Amino acid sequence: MPIRVVDKKEITIAETKKMLEGIGELSQFQTRTLDYANKFSKIDPQKAEELVNKLTVKFEISRKEAVQVVNCMPQSIEELRVFFSTSRGKIMVTSQLEEMLKLLDEYR
Repeated sequence: MPIRVVDKKEITIAETKKMLEGIGELSQFQTRTLDYANKFSKIDPQKAEELVNKLTVKFEISRKEAVQVVNCMPQSIEELRVFFSTSRGKIMVTSQLEEMLKLLDEYR
């Protein structure tokens, strides 16, 4: 039976891990993806989705940007600045990045 795409959205590594753990028998590709997710997931799946939503609303960034930030969970302003240094019409000032870093710290 062919697979039908119902919805498409960016998800965090943590959410990917949760999805794959909910599947019975995994294909080889799914098993490798789950192994990757186990190694690199940095936050609980429910907290990840909540944090993505807070980042998009509070800082007016795209879901794609928020997912990347949550996947990496940067620990300094310099690390966080990398996500917003190019291709944005709006520049993130240091005070915004500091505030974002505080929010990330609440979820570590």
